[in-house]
Amino acid sequence: MIEIDGSVYSGSGTILRYSTALATLLGKPLHLFKIRARRDKPGLRPQHLQAVEACRAFSGGRLEGARVDSQEFFYEPGLALKGGSFHWNIGTAGSATMLAYTLLPIALFAEAPSRFSLVGGLFQDFAPSFFHLKRVLVPTLQKMGARIELEMVRPGYVPQGQGHIQMTVFPLAGFLNPLLMVAPGAVRRMEGAALASHLEREKVAERMALHCQKIMAAEGGKPEIEVLDDQTSVQKGAAFFLRAETEKGCFLGADQAGKPGRRSEAIAEFVTSSLLDDIRTGATTDRHLADQLILFAALARGQTRYSIPRPTEHVESNLWLAEKILGAETRREKNVLQVEGIGFHRRVS
Repeated sequence: MIEIDGSVYSGSGTILRYSTALATLLGKPLHLFKIRARRDKPGLRPQHLQAVEACRAFSGGRLEGARVDSQEFFYEPGLALKGGSFHWNIGTAGSATMLAYTLLPIALFAEAPSRFSLVGGLFQDFAPSFFHLKRVLVPTLQKMGARIELEMVRPGYVPQGQGHIQMTVFPLAGFLNPLLMVAPGAVRRMEGAALASHLEREKVAERMALHCQKIMAAEGGKPEIEVLDDQTSVQKGAAFFLRAETEKGCFLGADQAGKPGRRSEAIAEFVTSSLLDDIRTGATTDRHLADQLILFAALARGQTRYSIPRPTEHVESNLWLAEKILGAETRREKNVLQVEGIGFHRRVS
């Protein structure tokens, strides 16, 4: 049985999500304890419980002790990852994008395509946005051989959520390919999205886009910003995303969601400065992609090397999980990560 202390390193929901996903892939039972023990609200929140339940349902496994607020559960994955169509509604503004991250590695090694309909929050603080998932992680995974289709049906914000994404993941024909991304090359293009729901009269989306372009003009850049005025969300909300693509095909992104009291111009300034800060480090990933890629690199066949803006608790957490659960060899030399992938392949049911 895999034993995981959920309070170590970042102590976040990421540990329980990725532990459950990797246990599902390996078909090994998992005992997770001290779940988010250092958080203000320790234990499983609805979005974490949904991620664990999704892994159980996808594999046909068994789950004991998992409920909202519980700090311990036992999970025994099923033996078959057959794919198919699934729908999950978190029921709160909990991150549906993090649920998508949990399901991605499992679905890549399923027997048939997987189609997911996921409902929850898509734009919020402390979780990657739908835009980052679609325009940064997915194209990077495509370089590793993954085929993923992603669509936003409806935006969702705090506090009501109800954002809706549809994701189709096609099984890999063989192995995930390793990545070699140590030097990014110069930025060749910048683009982004300014999204506002039920805020057209206040010109929120337009103001975010224009302020970003004003800041970047002083830096010699000219980003292409898509202005999206949405009327489908169940509440007012906004989000801004900016992405850089380099000459060597690296994608770096930054984003922020709106909230009461957070001005459009302040959002644009935060996102722009965050992305520029990461670019100036010479990294080939942004601060979020840096930790997101680790588990995929650990599953790939061969050595992956890439540079990160700076070490974080999430980076250390995922390196630890890759070693403890998968047995991958990892190394960090200053801001360069090296992961020896285990060459994981589809289990035969």
